[in-house]
Amino acid sequence: MYDLFILGGGVNGTAIARDAAGRGLKVFLAEQNDLASGTSSASTKLIHGGLRYLETYEFRLVREALIEREVLLNAAPHIIWPLRFVLPHHAGLRPRWLIRLGLFLYDHLGGRKILPGTRSINFEKDITGEALKPEFTHGWEYSDCWVQDARLVVLNAMDAREKGAEIRTRTKVTSAGRAPAGWDITLENGETIQAKLLVNAAGPWVSEVLGNVVRQNEAAKVRLVKGSHVVVSRLYDHDRCYIFQNDDGRICFAIPYEGKFTLIGTTDLDFDGEPSRVEISEEEIDYLLKSVSEYFNRPVRRTQVKWSYAGIRPLYDDGATKAQQATREYVLKLEGAAGEAPMLSVFGGKITTSRKLAEAVLEKLKPFTPEAKAPWTSRASLPGGLAYAQVDSYLEDMKKRFTFLKPQNIERLFRAYGTRMELILKDARFASDLGKSIGPLSESELQYLIDNEWVTSAEDVLWRRSKLGLHMKPDEIAALKDYFSAKAKVKPKKKAKA
Repeated sequence: MYDLFILGGGVNGTAIARDAAGRGLKVFLAEQNDLASGTSSASTKLIHGGLRYLETYEFRLVREALIEREVLLNAAPHIIWPLRFVLPHHAGLRPRWLIRLGLFLYDHLGGRKILPGTRSINFEKDITGEALKPEFTHGWEYSDCWVQDARLVVLNAMDAREKGAEIRTRTKVTSAGRAPAGWDITLENGETIQAKLLVNAAGPWVSEVLGNVVRQNEAAKVRLVKGSHVVVSRLYDHDRCYIFQNDDGRICFAIPYEGKFTLIGTTDLDFDGEPSRVEISEEEIDYLLKSVSEYFNRPVRRTQVKWSYAGIRPLYDDGATKAQQATREYVLKLEGAAGEAPMLSVFGGKITTSRKLAEAVLEKLKPFTPEAKAPWTSRASLPGGLAYAQVDSYLEDMKKRFTFLKPQNIERLFRAYGTRMELILKDARFASDLGKSIGPLSESELQYLIDNEWVTSAEDVLWRRSKLGLHMKPDEIAALKDYFSAKAKVKPKKKAKA
């Protein structure tokens, strides 16, 4: 009998599993595909307060998110790091006084200790002005953070497993029904799991779970909103991000990405369809390129697009007219009459507030889990994490210790695994000690991913555990697919009969 059964291996589901397991609860999490295979790997990759949410008076959400920036930065500085955002003033849109007021609130609502505050910019004298059209002469620069979103999900799941949780990927739940002792949950393989509490954190599939798995008649109040992005050849040489205002009231980011590229996003469109089949539309590509071309002195063309992706945000339907106006607040719905086994469904949420969402879930379930220990995640590191102040010295030590690797390869390993890169490199003295290589990937790294991070395919490695799909050559990608095909054909040896 498990205390908690969680449906969904995205950022919310894994954060809940981590928090609950760390409180001593017995947890089972089932994800129908790979971890972070939906919304959680299709974000804009930001840990941010959400400057534009101040305009819709979502002060509680913004304050919570601003505080969380540094909590998460301290928990995992290998996959999260500070990023400066440049906001040019557009004379025809929001007035200067309004932007100044917003940035003042942004600097002071969250109680910064690490991240620097806002500064004004004269684009005629600053390097950030070189990429902009000459009519943009003034702007501001402020702080938020960058995150490798899918890796945050994996680290949550790893931490949950290390604290006793059962994490099952590629495991679909076919039905869940209330029983005298709690819930009977049936998996696709026919296995039945019993749990006292059910948490529906299925993201875009939250309604499908309620209708097809739990067989609930009442329609869920969820609004599916599509957000799309394009990745283009690098547009400028410095390390800062641009945030541009559009004349439709939305904003658009242009972010340094994976060294050689710039990430542009996002859109906000209502979506009605199967979430797993979401794709960017031609109109969205045109919209994104047009939005940034209004500001950059060189128009961004389709020939520069190297990759694109789209994801679905499962927002709580608050009745807003436009998708961009729908609340980004998370909503937790607890159901179950007196004497019935409880079910909690998660609507909405942001990567930035996933840890706080998990705390809120455990607080809501407290009457049913009196044995649960106190909240603990606010000062705890994620796997591979170390103190933010130690990052530079640790990297230098690794470069001195593993001199056979190029500095950029050491940095890539650190940005993926943090201190756990040592489990990959071990006592290697030469590159050959790590086994055969497929592009930048050693056999040792691939085996680590298989053993520790639920990896079963080249797709898992190329687009979720990393973004090496942008960097590797076609023949290297083909070799990686062959590697996993060969692995799949190797059947485990049967144990000899006694």
